[in-house]
Amino acid sequence: MKKTISQKATIIISVILFVFLSGCFENQSQIKSNGALRIDTCAGMTDYLKKQNLPALESVQTWENKYGPGLKLTTDHYEILTTLLEPLMLSQVPGFVESSYRSYQSQLPKPAETASKFTVYLFATRQQWEDFTKAFTGPQAGLYCKIKAGAYYLRGACVAYNIGRERTFSVLGHEGWHQFNSRYFKYRLPSWLDEGIAMQFETSRYEQGLFYFEPAQNLYRLGGLKKTLIENQMIPVKELVTINPGQVVAVSDQAVTAFYCQSYALVRFLREDNYGKRLGNFHQLLLGGLRGSWPLDEIARKIAADRNVPLTVAWNRVVGSQLFQQYIADFDQIQEDYTAFCKKLVYHVRFKI
Repeated sequence: MKKTISQKATIIISVILFVFLSGCFENQSQIKSNGALRIDTCAGMTDYLKKQNLPALESVQTWENKYGPGLKLTTDHYEILTTLLEPLMLSQVPGFVESSYRSYQSQLPKPAETASKFTVYLFATRQQWEDFTKAFTGPQAGLYCKIKAGAYYLRGACVAYNIGRERTFSVLGHEGWHQFNSRYFKYRLPSWLDEGIAMQFETSRYEQGLFYFEPAQNLYRLGGLKKTLIENQMIPVKELVTINPGQVVAVSDQAVTAFYCQSYALVRFLREDNYGKRLGNFHQLLLGGLRGSWPLDEIARKIAADRNVPLTVAWNRVVGSQLFQQYIADFDQIQEDYTAFCKKLVYHVRFKI
């Protein structure tokens, strides 16, 4: 997620960590360590994956690169370039990205057609990820390499490294949404909306080769929300929809937590509160971004449509507020209901101060 203040803020939004590369050896090696299968070569992993008959996996090939032994996994909508040779986790990656794609599509009024596959880099180690990031991001490498754990989306690719199965899939689900909407939406989304939706894909359940996303089980965001409520640090909706993450990063960790967990809760509020009372309005907001039909002035429209133009703090502030009032409601009408919804969300969440 991170030049000028505006550019740093843009990068900071989209960063949550990840990337990888490699070249392969021909000998196979399968070892059981503490009862768990370990495969040390690309040939061995290729053979293992093919024998699994994974429904989402179309092909497995060697990926020649300078970072380490690697494979290219191809699915219907993705190319996954990876140095990760952990069999149980890697065998689930094709199903995860395709399940994510179907869930992203469900945000649209009708499915979008995919002319080319999405690219995902998944590295086995932090060092491989850093080496790739330095080459991939150029002058901005120093900012990206400050990421402690996670993934980022940049120039059409999601870049991640292994930080454990659950956390790795969480950041891939999050960054995958940024990748998806950047391709299909004619207008970029205000930060609260883009990040709020992305966080709906951070928690999932695996079942018979498929993943099912469960936003209500996102204990990390719910815990942050409860902490924010307890400490009386809630950001009013009127301010929340105008914030660019780069602004709160400079303030405090608590401000960052409040922005993200409240954006997650605001999206859920618009979808779920009062039996989906505002869901139609929420869909119209997304549809306007998808089609490029938001009622914006000429300058705001140009910034919204051209992703090569830096996303400024001023644009996010003006457009975020304007769109919310245009499509959802006046802030005074919604604040009380939103706060009550947040309290209800975290009522059963255990949290130690």
